[in-house]
Amino acid sequence: MKRGYVMECREIDIYGYEEMHDHLSTLSTQYPILHVESIGSSVLGRPIQVVQMGVGERKIHINAAFHANEWITTPLLMQFIEDCLHCNTTGEQLYGYDVQALLAEAELWLVPMVNPDGVELVVRGRETISDKQLREAVFNWNEQSDDYTGWKANIRGVDLNDQFPAFWEVECERRTVSGPSSRDYGGNAPLTEPEAKAIAAFTQKEEFDVVIALHTQGKEIYWNYRDLECPHAEAYANRLAQVSGYAAIKLTGSDAGYKDWFIQETGRPGFTIELGEGVNPLPISDMQDIYPNMARLLLEAISRSEPQVG
Repeated sequence: MKRGYVMECREIDIYGYEEMHDHLSTLSTQYPILHVESIGSSVLGRPIQVVQMGVGERKIHINAAFHANEWITTPLLMQFIEDCLHCNTTGEQLYGYDVQALLAEAELWLVPMVNPDGVELVVRGRETISDKQLREAVFNWNEQSDDYTGWKANIRGVDLNDQFPAFWEVECERRTVSGPSSRDYGGNAPLTEPEAKAIAAFTQKEEFDVVIALHTQGKEIYWNYRDLECPHAEAYANRLAQVSGYAAIKLTGSDAGYKDWFIQETGRPGFTIELGEGVNPLPISDMQDIYPNMARLLLEAISRSEPQVG
């Protein structure tokens, strides 16, 4: 089976918004089944793109790069999209799963990059910000350093995964960050940031059966939220753990995240997946090790049946 744009490229060091946009354009030309649209725009006006494929009744949403320095989740998800498209066309299996059957049973909606401005800052620096005042503000919020490898937030210094109305006030008190920063500032209210508002509105509109947010790192699966999760959530997470080798963790002491809010509002399964191991940002070379287990996990999440051995 072909390995695709990212997995075959040995010289690429970064994968930002430009690379994702070009990759999506190429895939849209190659695979007519692929539908690409925008669910909104970032602070700096970059479209937040969503990919749709599959025609089944179950609606599943997967997103990546909520956090800027976890940008490796974007090429990982893009590789998964490309492999699914290839297998759906050829009839090949992907890690023992029948992709054609899965896409006949499920409708997938995938947002490969929730935080495009933040990702561009991490991979290309603050020269990507045309507004001089904002460029200087970002420099100051980053403790007057042009090393943005620790930057998780959006371009206004707000952590997008602390932006959701799920005990938001409790998380703000826990974080103790009172203003724009490279990380851990939840804003002055829930859903103030265009990226968070776009994902929230999109989620409410589509009424997904399952949501999965890809983060790094730790090889862990977070599946619960304040005992509001559905009765079969733990068993579902254990299935994902079995095929991926990741650990299913019952997390406490965390609020205001996307999957927290989804579970609180719907009672349906929501997962945060911490891909890989190491120190963020993980190098793109780690994709080779991370991808197989991630792909198996996502395929199992989509599947209603046990995978074939292979």
